[in-house]
Amino acid sequence: MNVSRRTLLASGAALGLLTACGSNTGRDGGGSGGSGPKLSQWYHQYGEAGTEQAVKRYAAAYDEADVSVQWRPGNYDEQTAAALLTASGPDVFEVNGPTLDQIRGGQVVDLTDLFDGGVRDDFDPVVLAPKTHDGRIWSIPQVVDTQVLYYRKSLLSDAGRTPPRTLDELVDTARELTTDRTMGLFFGNDGGAGALGGTPLYAAGLRLVTDDGRVGFDDPAAARALAALRTLYEDKSLLLGAPSDWSDPSAFVQELTAMQWSGLWALPAVQKAFGDDFGVLPFPAAGPAGKPAVPVGAYGAAVSARSAHKEEAKDFVKWLWIDRTEYQRDFALSYGFHIPARLSLAKKADALTEGAAADAVRHTTRHGYAEPLLWTPASRVAYQDALSRIIKSGANPESELRSVVRKVSAELDRVQKKSS
Repeated sequence: MNVSRRTLLASGAALGLLTACGSNTGRDGGGSGGSGPKLSQWYHQYGEAGTEQAVKRYAAAYDEADVSVQWRPGNYDEQTAAALLTASGPDVFEVNGPTLDQIRGGQVVDLTDLFDGGVRDDFDPVVLAPKTHDGRIWSIPQVVDTQVLYYRKSLLSDAGRTPPRTLDELVDTARELTTDRTMGLFFGNDGGAGALGGTPLYAAGLRLVTDDGRVGFDDPAAARALAALRTLYEDKSLLLGAPSDWSDPSAFVQELTAMQWSGLWALPAVQKAFGDDFGVLPFPAAGPAGKPAVPVGAYGAAVSARSAHKEEAKDFVKWLWIDRTEYQRDFALSYGFHIPARLSLAKKADALTEGAAADAVRHTTRHGYAEPLLWTPASRVAYQDALSRIIKSGANPESELRSVVRKVSAELDRVQKKSS
Protein backbone atom coordinates (compact mmCIF):
# COMPACT_ATOMS: atom_id res chain seq x y z
CA MET A 1 0.00 0.00 0.00
CA ASN A 2 1.46 3.32 -1.06
CA VAL A 3 1.74 5.60 1.95
CA SER A 4 0.38 8.54 -0.08
CA ARG A 5 -3.01 6.95 0.30
CA ARG A 6 -2.87 7.51 4.06
CA THR A 7 -1.48 10.98 4.29
CA LEU A 8 -3.76 13.96 4.15
CA LEU A 9 -0.93 16.48 3.84
CA ALA A 10 -1.07 18.75 0.83
CA SER A 11 1.81 20.80 -0.50
CA GLY A 12 2.02 24.24 -2.05
CA ALA A 13 4.71 23.11 -4.48
CA ALA A 14 2.26 22.83 -7.36
CA LEU A 15 3.95 25.45 -9.51
CA GLY A 16 7.07 23.39 -10.03
CA LEU A 17 4.99 20.43 -11.18
CA LEU A 18 3.07 22.20 -13.91
CA THR A 19 5.41 21.01 -16.60
CA ALA A 20 5.51 17.44 -15.35
CA CYS A 21 1.76 17.22 -15.03
CA GLY A 22 1.27 18.62 -18.48
CA SER A 23 3.26 15.76 -19.89
CA ASN A 24 2.42 12.09 -19.87
CA THR A 25 4.54 11.08 -16.85
CA GLY A 26 2.16 8.35 -15.72
CA ARG A 27 1.71 4.91 -17.20
CA ASP A 28 -1.05 5.20 -19.76
CA GLY A 29 -3.47 2.33 -19.95
CA GLY A 30 -4.52 3.07 -23.50
CA GLY A 31 -8.07 3.72 -24.63
CA SER A 32 -11.00 1.59 -23.62
CA GLY A 33 -12.21 1.53 -27.18
CA GLY A 34 -15.64 2.83 -26.25
CA SER A 35 -17.54 5.16 -28.54
CA GLY A 36 -17.85 8.85 -27.73
CA PRO A 37 -15.23 11.31 -26.47
CA LYS A 38 -11.80 10.47 -25.13
CA LEU A 39 -11.58 10.75 -21.33
CA SER A 40 -8.42 10.69 -19.24
CA GLN A 41 -8.67 9.09 -15.77
CA TRP A 42 -5.94 9.36 -13.11
CA TYR A 43 -5.16 7.12 -10.12
CA HIS A 44 -2.33 7.38 -7.62
CA GLN A 45 0.05 4.42 -7.55
CA TYR A 46 -1.43 1.73 -5.32
CA GLY A 47 0.89 -0.84 -3.78
CA GLU A 48 -1.48 -3.80 -3.96
CA ALA A 49 -0.86 -6.24 -6.77
CA GLY A 50 -3.61 -6.32 -9.36
CA THR A 51 -5.10 -2.88 -8.65
CA GLU A 52 -3.76 -1.22 -11.80
CA GLN A 53 -5.02 -4.06 -13.99
CA ALA A 54 -8.42 -3.92 -12.27
CA VAL A 55 -9.07 -0.22 -12.86
CA LYS A 56 -8.01 -0.57 -16.48
CA ARG A 57 -10.43 -3.48 -16.83
CA TYR A 58 -13.26 -1.37 -15.43
CA ALA A 59 -12.49 1.45 -17.87
CA ALA A 60 -12.33 -0.96 -20.80
CA ALA A 61 -15.86 -2.14 -20.01
CA TYR A 62 -17.34 1.33 -20.47
CA ASP A 63 -18.96 1.77 -23.89
CA GLU A 64 -19.99 5.43 -23.85
CA ALA A 65 -16.50 6.96 -23.96
CA ASP A 66 -12.91 6.03 -24.75
CA VAL A 67 -11.39 6.07 -21.24
CA SER A 68 -7.60 6.13 -20.88
CA VAL A 69 -6.28 5.28 -17.40
CA GLN A 70 -3.05 6.82 -16.11
CA TRP A 71 -1.24 5.31 -13.12
CA ARG A 72 0.58 8.20 -11.42
CA PRO A 73 3.70 7.44 -9.34
CA GLY A 74 5.25 10.06 -7.08
CA ASN A 75 3.50 12.72 -5.01
CA TYR A 76 0.04 12.29 -6.45
CA ASP A 77 -1.69 15.03 -4.44
CA GLU A 78 0.81 17.60 -5.72
CA GLN A 79 0.45 16.33 -9.27
CA THR A 80 -3.33 16.64 -9.26
CA ALA A 81 -3.25 20.06 -7.56
CA ALA A 82 -0.99 21.32 -10.34
CA ALA A 83 -2.90 19.61 -13.15
CA LEU A 84 -6.22 21.14 -12.09
CA LEU A 85 -4.76 24.55 -12.94
CA THR A 86 -4.11 23.54 -16.55
CA ALA A 87 -6.12 22.38 -19.54
CA SER A 88 -3.92 19.29 -19.93
CA GLY A 89 -4.94 17.52 -16.72
CA PRO A 90 -7.33 14.59 -16.31
CA ASP A 91 -11.06 14.60 -16.97
CA VAL A 92 -11.67 12.18 -14.08
CA PHE A 93 -9.33 11.68 -11.15
CA GLU A 94 -9.26 10.20 -7.69
CA VAL A 95 -8.58 12.74 -4.97
CA ASN A 96 -7.89 12.76 -1.25
CA GLY A 97 -10.56 15.42 -0.89
CA PRO A 98 -11.06 17.61 -2.86
CA THR A 99 -9.73 20.40 -0.69
CA LEU A 100 -11.72 23.44 0.30
CA ASP A 101 -9.54 25.62 -1.93
CA GLN A 102 -10.18 23.34 -4.92
CA ILE A 103 -13.93 23.49 -4.33
CA ARG A 104 -14.04 27.25 -3.80
CA GLY A 105 -11.67 27.82 -6.68
CA GLY A 106 -14.10 26.16 -9.08
CA GLN A 107 -11.58 23.45 -9.96
CA VAL A 108 -13.95 20.50 -9.51
CA VAL A 109 -17.44 19.75 -10.77
CA ASP A 110 -20.48 19.48 -8.50
CA LEU A 111 -21.57 15.82 -8.46
CA THR A 112 -24.59 16.15 -6.17
CA ASP A 113 -27.13 15.19 -8.83
CA LEU A 114 -25.42 11.81 -9.28
CA PHE A 115 -26.67 10.89 -5.79
CA ASP A 116 -30.36 11.34 -6.62
CA GLY A 117 -32.77 8.47 -6.00
CA GLY A 118 -31.77 7.70 -2.42
CA VAL A 119 -28.25 6.45 -3.17
CA ARG A 120 -26.74 9.15 -0.94
CA ASP A 121 -28.01 7.33 2.15
CA ASP A 122 -26.11 4.21 1.11
CA PHE A 123 -22.71 5.89 1.45
CA ASP A 124 -20.92 5.88 4.78
CA PRO A 125 -21.77 9.34 6.19
CA VAL A 126 -18.39 9.64 7.94
CA VAL A 127 -16.46 9.56 4.66
CA LEU A 128 -19.09 11.43 2.65
CA ALA A 129 -19.05 14.42 5.01
CA PRO A 130 -15.54 15.69 4.07
CA LYS A 131 -16.52 15.51 0.41
CA THR A 132 -19.52 17.74 1.02
CA HIS A 133 -19.50 21.53 1.19
CA ASP A 134 -22.48 23.87 1.38
CA GLY A 135 -24.72 20.85 0.93
CA ARG A 136 -23.11 19.87 -2.38
CA ILE A 137 -21.07 16.70 -3.01
CA TRP A 138 -17.76 17.11 -4.86
CA SER A 139 -16.41 13.56 -5.13
CA ILE A 140 -17.71 10.00 -4.81
CA PRO A 141 -16.03 7.93 -2.06
CA GLN A 142 -14.40 4.83 -3.53
CA VAL A 143 -13.47 2.78 -0.43
CA VAL A 144 -13.05 3.39 3.29
CA ASP A 145 -9.51 3.15 4.65
CA THR A 146 -9.18 2.94 8.41
CA GLN A 147 -6.49 2.46 11.05
CA VAL A 148 -6.57 0.24 14.13
CA LEU A 149 -4.33 -1.03 16.92
CA TYR A 150 -3.08 -4.58 16.29
CA TYR A 151 -2.06 -6.68 19.29
CA ARG A 152 -0.84 -10.23 19.91
CA LYS A 153 -3.35 -12.07 22.07
CA SER A 154 -0.81 -14.58 23.39
CA LEU A 155 1.70 -11.93 24.44
CA LEU A 156 -0.91 -10.00 26.40
CA SER A 157 -2.21 -13.19 27.98
CA ASP A 158 1.28 -14.34 29.00
CA ALA A 159 1.85 -10.95 30.64
CA GLY A 160 -1.46 -11.14 32.48
CA ARG A 161 -2.84 -8.17 30.58
CA THR A 162 -6.19 -7.61 28.90
CA PRO A 163 -6.62 -5.56 25.70
CA PRO A 164 -6.25 -1.89 26.71
CA ARG A 165 -9.51 0.06 26.78
CA THR A 166 -8.07 3.36 28.03
CA LEU A 167 -4.98 5.34 27.12
CA ASP A 168 -3.58 4.83 30.62
CA GLU A 169 -4.01 1.09 30.21
CA LEU A 170 -2.22 1.28 26.85
CA VAL A 171 0.74 3.03 28.49
CA ASP A 172 0.90 0.39 31.24
CA THR A 173 0.47 -2.52 28.83
CA ALA A 174 3.18 -1.24 26.45
CA ARG A 175 5.56 -0.91 29.39
CA GLU A 176 4.75 -4.42 30.60
CA LEU A 177 5.19 -5.98 27.16
CA THR A 178 8.56 -4.36 26.46
CA THR A 179 11.41 -6.89 26.68
CA ASP A 180 15.00 -7.16 25.49
CA ARG A 181 13.86 -8.44 22.09
CA THR A 182 10.35 -7.00 21.64
CA MET A 183 9.12 -3.45 22.15
CA GLY A 184 5.68 -2.84 23.57
CA LEU A 185 4.19 -0.60 20.88
CA PHE A 186 4.88 0.83 17.42
CA PHE A 187 3.19 4.08 16.44
CA GLY A 188 5.66 4.85 13.66
CA ASN A 189 9.31 5.78 13.51
CA ASP A 190 8.54 9.35 14.58
CA GLY A 191 6.80 8.19 17.74
CA GLY A 192 3.31 8.65 16.35
CA ALA A 193 2.98 12.29 15.31
CA GLY A 194 2.49 11.43 11.66
CA ALA A 195 0.32 8.34 11.99
CA LEU A 196 -1.93 9.38 14.86
CA GLY A 197 -2.66 12.98 13.91
CA GLY A 198 -5.83 14.14 15.65
CA THR A 199 -6.85 10.67 16.86
CA PRO A 200 -5.77 11.25 20.50
CA LEU A 201 -7.90 14.41 20.57
CA TYR A 202 -11.00 12.50 19.47
CA ALA A 203 -10.15 9.81 22.02
CA ALA A 204 -10.26 12.57 24.66
CA GLY A 205 -13.82 13.39 23.61
CA LEU A 206 -12.75 16.44 21.60
CA ARG A 207 -12.68 17.35 17.90
CA LEU A 208 -10.39 19.12 15.48
CA VAL A 209 -13.06 21.60 14.42
CA THR A 210 -16.52 22.07 15.94
CA ASP A 211 -19.72 22.12 13.89
CA ASP A 212 -19.79 25.92 14.13
CA GLY A 213 -16.27 26.23 12.75
CA ARG A 214 -14.21 26.79 15.90
CA VAL A 215 -11.17 25.05 17.33
CA GLY A 216 -12.40 21.82 18.88
CA PHE A 217 -9.52 21.00 21.25
CA ASP A 218 -9.08 24.13 23.37
CA ASP A 219 -9.51 22.02 26.48
CA PRO A 220 -7.19 20.68 29.24
CA ALA A 221 -8.14 17.13 28.21
CA ALA A 222 -6.16 17.60 25.00
CA ALA A 223 -2.90 18.27 26.84
CA ARG A 224 -3.44 15.31 29.14
CA ALA A 225 -3.96 12.96 26.18
CA LEU A 226 -0.85 14.16 24.36
CA ALA A 227 1.20 13.97 27.55
CA ALA A 228 0.45 10.24 27.67
CA LEU A 229 2.14 9.83 24.28
CA ARG A 230 5.23 11.48 25.72
CA THR A 231 5.11 9.02 28.62
CA LEU A 232 5.25 6.13 26.16
CA TYR A 233 8.34 7.71 24.61
CA GLU A 234 10.00 8.34 27.99
CA ASP A 235 9.23 4.80 29.15
CA LYS A 236 11.13 3.48 26.13
CA SER A 237 8.10 1.37 25.32
CA LEU A 238 7.93 2.59 21.72
CA LEU A 239 9.69 0.89 18.83
CA LEU A 240 11.65 3.51 16.90
CA GLY A 241 13.83 3.09 13.83
CA ALA A 242 11.99 0.07 12.42
CA PRO A 243 12.97 -1.06 8.88
CA SER A 244 9.47 -0.14 7.65
CA ASP A 245 7.14 2.55 8.97
CA TRP A 246 3.71 2.21 10.57
CA SER A 247 1.72 1.65 7.36
CA ASP A 248 3.61 -1.61 6.76
CA PRO A 249 2.91 -4.45 9.25
CA SER A 250 6.45 -5.84 8.94
CA ALA A 251 7.51 -4.72 12.43
CA PHE A 252 4.52 -6.50 13.95
CA VAL A 253 4.83 -9.60 11.76
CA GLN A 254 8.55 -9.88 12.52
CA GLU A 255 7.74 -9.67 16.24
CA LEU A 256 9.71 -6.49 16.79
CA THR A 257 6.69 -5.13 18.65
CA ALA A 258 3.80 -6.61 20.60
CA MET A 259 1.32 -3.97 19.42
CA GLN A 260 1.26 -1.80 16.29
CA TRP A 261 -0.86 0.98 14.92
CA SER A 262 -1.52 0.32 11.23
CA GLY A 263 -4.23 0.17 8.62
CA LEU A 264 -6.93 -2.34 7.92
CA TRP A 265 -5.08 -2.98 4.68
CA ALA A 266 -2.42 -4.81 6.77
CA LEU A 267 -4.85 -7.40 8.13
CA PRO A 268 -4.30 -10.15 5.51
CA ALA A 269 -0.52 -10.12 6.12
CA VAL A 270 -1.00 -10.17 9.89
CA GLN A 271 -3.51 -13.01 9.65
CA LYS A 272 -1.16 -15.00 7.44
CA ALA A 273 1.61 -14.62 10.02
CA PHE A 274 -0.34 -15.28 13.22
CA GLY A 275 -3.63 -16.99 12.34
CA ASP A 276 -6.06 -16.13 15.12
CA ASP A 277 -3.36 -15.00 17.56
CA PHE A 278 -4.05 -11.30 17.13
CA GLY A 279 -6.81 -8.78 17.66
CA VAL A 280 -7.63 -5.21 16.66
CA LEU A 281 -8.74 -2.29 18.79
CA PRO A 282 -9.68 1.35 18.31
CA PHE A 283 -7.40 3.98 19.80
CA PRO A 284 -8.39 3.76 23.47
CA ALA A 285 -10.39 6.37 25.35
CA ALA A 286 -8.32 9.12 26.97
CA GLY A 287 -9.63 10.50 30.24
CA PRO A 288 -13.03 10.41 31.96
CA ALA A 289 -14.85 12.12 29.09
CA GLY A 290 -13.00 10.15 26.45
CA LYS A 291 -14.20 7.56 23.96
CA PRO A 292 -12.47 5.18 21.54
CA ALA A 293 -11.48 6.70 18.20
CA VAL A 294 -10.86 5.29 14.73
CA PRO A 295 -9.59 7.54 11.92
CA VAL A 296 -11.12 6.93 8.50
CA GLY A 297 -10.51 8.38 5.09
CA ALA A 298 -11.43 7.78 1.49
CA TYR A 299 -10.10 8.71 -1.90
CA GLY A 300 -12.96 9.90 -4.05
CA ALA A 301 -13.65 10.09 -7.77
CA ALA A 302 -13.92 13.70 -9.00
CA VAL A 303 -14.34 15.52 -12.29
CA SER A 304 -12.10 18.40 -13.32
CA ALA A 305 -13.85 21.68 -14.10
CA ARG A 306 -11.33 22.15 -16.95
CA SER A 307 -12.48 19.00 -18.71
CA ALA A 308 -13.79 19.57 -22.21
CA HIS A 309 -16.29 16.76 -21.58
CA LYS A 310 -17.66 17.42 -18.11
CA GLU A 311 -21.06 15.79 -18.62
CA GLU A 312 -19.58 12.69 -20.21
CA ALA A 313 -17.03 12.50 -17.38
CA LYS A 314 -19.85 12.71 -14.82
CA ASP A 315 -21.67 9.92 -16.63
CA PHE A 316 -18.57 7.75 -16.40
CA VAL A 317 -17.96 8.26 -12.66
CA LYS A 318 -21.64 7.58 -11.98
CA TRP A 319 -21.45 4.38 -14.01
CA LEU A 320 -18.30 3.21 -12.19
CA TRP A 321 -18.75 4.40 -8.60
CA ILE A 322 -22.53 4.39 -8.21
CA ASP A 323 -24.07 1.98 -10.73
CA ARG A 324 -21.49 -0.82 -11.03
CA THR A 325 -21.55 -2.21 -7.51
CA GLU A 326 -19.72 -5.38 -8.57
CA TYR A 327 -16.68 -3.27 -9.52
CA GLN A 328 -16.91 -1.33 -6.27
CA ARG A 329 -16.93 -4.59 -4.28
CA ASP A 330 -14.02 -5.95 -6.31
CA PHE A 331 -11.96 -2.77 -5.85
CA ALA A 332 -12.46 -2.75 -2.08
CA LEU A 333 -11.88 -6.41 -1.27
CA SER A 334 -9.83 -8.09 -3.99
CA TYR A 335 -6.67 -5.95 -3.84
CA GLY A 336 -5.56 -5.27 -0.31
CA PHE A 337 -8.27 -5.02 2.31
CA HIS A 338 -10.68 -2.10 2.62
CA ILE A 339 -14.27 -1.43 3.63
CA PRO A 340 -16.63 -0.62 0.74
CA ALA A 341 -17.86 2.97 0.88
CA ARG A 342 -21.41 1.74 0.27
CA LEU A 343 -23.11 0.52 3.45
CA SER A 344 -25.08 -2.13 1.56
CA LEU A 345 -21.90 -3.59 0.05
CA ALA A 346 -20.08 -3.62 3.39
CA LYS A 347 -22.92 -5.62 4.95
CA LYS A 348 -22.71 -8.22 2.16
CA ALA A 349 -18.91 -8.58 2.23
CA ASP A 350 -18.23 -12.06 3.64
CA ALA A 351 -14.58 -11.20 4.29
CA LEU A 352 -15.68 -8.51 6.74
CA THR A 353 -18.13 -10.61 8.77
CA GLU A 354 -15.78 -12.78 10.85
CA GLY A 355 -12.88 -12.46 13.25
CA ALA A 356 -10.64 -9.43 13.43
CA ALA A 357 -12.04 -8.00 10.19
CA ALA A 358 -15.54 -7.92 11.68
CA ASP A 359 -14.14 -6.28 14.82
CA ALA A 360 -12.45 -3.62 12.71
CA VAL A 361 -15.68 -2.87 10.86
CA ARG A 362 -17.56 -2.66 14.16
CA HIS A 363 -14.98 -0.28 15.65
CA THR A 364 -15.08 1.86 12.53
CA THR A 365 -18.88 2.03 12.52
CA ARG A 366 -19.09 2.93 16.19
CA HIS A 367 -16.04 5.16 16.62
CA GLY A 368 -14.98 6.37 13.16
CA TYR A 369 -14.14 10.00 12.47
CA ALA A 370 -12.79 11.83 9.44
CA GLU A 371 -10.86 15.08 9.27
CA PRO A 372 -13.28 17.90 8.39
CA LEU A 373 -12.86 20.07 5.31
CA LEU A 374 -12.07 23.08 7.51
CA TRP A 375 -8.99 21.28 8.85
CA THR A 376 -6.62 22.77 6.30
CA PRO A 377 -3.01 21.79 5.54
CA ALA A 378 -1.80 24.84 7.48
CA SER A 379 -3.70 23.76 10.59
CA ARG A 380 -2.54 20.18 10.20
CA VAL A 381 1.12 21.14 9.96
CA ALA A 382 0.91 23.42 13.00
CA TYR A 383 -0.67 20.68 15.09
CA GLN A 384 1.57 17.82 13.94
CA ASP A 385 4.73 19.87 14.44
CA ALA A 386 3.63 20.57 18.02
CA LEU A 387 2.72 16.92 18.58
CA SER A 388 6.18 15.87 17.40
CA ARG A 389 7.84 18.28 19.82
CA ILE A 390 5.69 16.99 22.68
CA ILE A 391 6.44 13.33 21.97
CA LYS A 392 10.11 13.46 21.03
CA SER A 393 11.45 16.56 22.79
CA GLY A 394 9.28 16.68 25.87
CA ALA A 395 7.82 20.09 25.05
CA ASN A 396 5.11 21.26 27.43
CA PRO A 397 1.73 20.08 26.06
CA GLU A 398 -0.23 23.03 27.51
CA SER A 399 1.98 25.73 25.99
CA GLU A 400 2.34 23.90 22.68
CA LEU A 401 -1.41 23.51 22.36
CA ARG A 402 -2.04 27.16 23.26
CA SER A 403 0.14 28.12 20.32
CA VAL A 404 -1.61 25.63 18.03
CA VAL A 405 -5.03 26.88 19.10
CA ARG A 406 -4.04 30.45 18.17
CA LYS A 407 -2.72 29.39 14.76
CA VAL A 408 -5.69 27.16 13.96
CA SER A 409 -8.17 29.78 15.13
CA ALA A 410 -6.58 32.33 12.80
CA GLU A 411 -6.65 29.83 9.94
CA LEU A 412 -10.33 29.04 10.55
CA ASP A 413 -11.11 32.75 10.59
CA ARG A 414 -9.28 33.13 7.29
CA VAL A 415 -11.00 30.31 5.42
CA GLN A 416 -14.45 31.11 6.77
CA LYS A 417 -14.09 34.82 6.05
CA LYS A 418 -13.12 33.86 2.51
CA SER A 419 -16.38 31.95 2.12
CA SER A 420 -18.60 34.71 3.55
